[in-house]
Amino acid sequence: MRVLVSGFEPFGGDVANASGDAVLALAERWQDPAVELHTVILPVTFNGAPRALAEAIRATQPDVVLCIGEAGGRGAVTPERWAVNERQARIPDNDGQQPSGTIDDGEPRLASGLDVEALVAAITDAGIRAEASDDAGRFVCNAVFRAALTDFDGPAGFIHVPAVRARGEAIVGAETDPSREPGAGEEHPVLSLADLVTALAAAVEAVRMTSWEAST
Repeated sequence: MRVLVSGFEPFGGDVANASGDAVLALAERWQDPAVELHTVILPVTFNGAPRALAEAIRATQPDVVLCIGEAGGRGAVTPERWAVNERQARIPDNDGQQPSGTIDDGEPRLASGLDVEALVAAITDAGIRAEASDDAGRFVCNAVFRAALTDFDGPAGFIHVPAVRARGEAIVGAETDPSREPGAGEEHPVLSLADLVTALAAAVEAVRMTSWEAST
């Protein structure tokens, strides 16, 4: 199976992006011969990111596309259920653009092409906190998720990861999702970049298994 995994470059003046860092680290450690893993780092631009993803799809001809983005207000790895037909840029993208309005002429929201509950279960079984999300935001992450669902013929999905940093502190990310604090008496450990790589490896394995089951 050939799987394309995308992440993002830094944006908003930040020095890193957890999604891009985790995707690059995943590629370095990948050893499963059952999956031919391809990766691409996308620009954080409303015009350029869908185009770069489309170019990577044409170049690699994947069976599955799994897009990864950063959500600064989250403490868990969150596979997304829906891509909405809306863009609302709280801050400019890396081209300085700050668009708003609909993305295309399609439905108000599109369901993920991957089994979100299976992704959550696989990541949780790997020891990393995970939960499904119904809100992919309105920034470039959602636009790429939407593009993956509309421009790719095979199964595609999106996972948000917390804005962890191997060095320094995260500056941006709140435009993706309002901060969600743990409930009273509830504490969640801060995830590391290594945790994100473990989560993504588990997600790719889940994609492989569910796709294999669907084909048999």
